[in-house]
Amino acid sequence: MKFISFGSGSSGNCYGLFTSSGEGLLIDAGIGVRTLKKHFRNYGLSLASVRHVLITHDHADHVKCIGSLSHDYNLPVYTTQLVHEGIFDNYCVNRKIPRDLVRMIHKGETLQVGDFQVTSFCVPHDSRDCVGYSVKADGVTFCIMTDVGAVTDEMKPFIRSANYLVIEANHDKEMLLNGPYPEHLKRRIVSGNGHLSNSACGETLAENATPALRHVWLCHLSEENNHPELARKTVESILRTVGIVPGVDFQLDVLGRKTPSEVIEL
Repeated sequence: MKFISFGSGSSGNCYGLFTSSGEGLLIDAGIGVRTLKKHFRNYGLSLASVRHVLITHDHADHVKCIGSLSHDYNLPVYTTQLVHEGIFDNYCVNRKIPRDLVRMIHKGETLQVGDFQVTSFCVPHDSRDCVGYSVKADGVTFCIMTDVGAVTDEMKPFIRSANYLVIEANHDKEMLLNGPYPEHLKRRIVSGNGHLSNSACGETLAENATPALRHVWLCHLSEENNHPELARKTVESILRTVGIVPGVDFQLDVLGRKTPSEVIEL
């Protein structure tokens, strides 16, 4: 399986998984179709290889292009009923998902989506609903949890079973609290339904990383309240306190907000 991050942050989120047979799955669609097509061409890939889309939640930076993408490429869209309702009500989604391409999922259940075995789980966030995904294909397990208010006991087993993990490290708490955001927004971000800090991300990994884990990517970094090197160093420092050495025990990288990653072989 191959993994690509097309964008990770409040400007737009979209991730791709591709099996050895060439079948593609997108997770979130917060990047314009025209931009996605350009990225696919640059990789020597075709957007037509994508057969399915999973959505984590209904905020615009994750769904603003899902209607056009689904309509133009006849793509079924999988998420919970509450997220589908949120997408339908979201004024940022100008073109809605065709009714015949709406697919419902139920948190905790596992379903076969083409080449991919997908299990969804609840993620605390201040959206209509929010889910993370564990995706199995080609003998590996990939897990993504973004826009995480807090890491719950339900989420931890998915981290422990992952070979590859995308997890939020949104902000440095001191930068956030001493920064220019209004107080109500600061309170929202640090709440149990907001976003995960660098230190909380590091503590989560320190508690739950197993020898099965091969690569971790930090995602959804704030442009105003974080920095890629700060996020990486904070997480690495916490991991080292429990004897985990990034680069030895597993790889640790940061996903770009607007810059696509390379094609990563899982």
